[in-house]
Amino acid sequence: MDMKKEDKKELIKASATLIIIIILFILISYIVNSYLDELKAYTSSHYFLGVLVYVFISAISIIFAPVSSLPLIPFASKVWGWQLSAAYSAAGWTIGNIVSFFVARRYGKPLVEKVISLKRIEKFEKYIPENNIFFSIVLLTIVLPLDGLSYALGLFSNVKLKVYILATIIGIIPFAVIFAILGTLPLVYQLIGLAVSLILVGVLLYIGYKMNKKIKKRN
Repeated sequence: MDMKKEDKKELIKASATLIIIIILFILISYIVNSYLDELKAYTSSHYFLGVLVYVFISAISIIFAPVSSLPLIPFASKVWGWQLSAAYSAAGWTIGNIVSFFVARRYGKPLVEKVISLKRIEKFEKYIPENNIFFSIVLLTIVLPLDGLSYALGLFSNVKLKVYILATIIGIIPFAVIFAILGTLPLVYQLIGLAVSLILVGVLLYIGYKMNKKIKKRN
């Protein structure tokens, strides 16, 4: 019974976080639309600094999950275009994932728990299979790219760093591209796109969990 209550609290917290992220995504998109010419003029004169700051924030959002850089994507997409926005987001998230994975693998739980809640990390353990780890990381990165997954893989899997990096990059690219394109769309289409994305993530996560459960039962 206690476990069910804990799960409900976690679900409510996750849902509230998602709602806040969506509201911020839409709000920033509206603000950027209102001041687009001024923002373009400013960022063009501070281009490299702007890119470095954006990539840094994207990396930090992974290292200190559940801080999210998603609301900044409309700014990046409309100022730099969705192609560069996707590239810069993917670069930042990849750097953040590599740092998180390395910290977890090298220093373990004592250091990880100072950065992120261990309860948040441990919930991913059931999704990590013993077989087909490369494709599993790709799938998990697509549906859970910004939620502490890298720490879980560093702690609970034996995957090699090179394999992890390649699988992570492949998994991050579709997520980065989809949200970069969403950042360029009118508000109504952004809402529809975000809703569809959330539904797809839920379905993929549920399917992956069920498949992993079956594999573990067979073994």
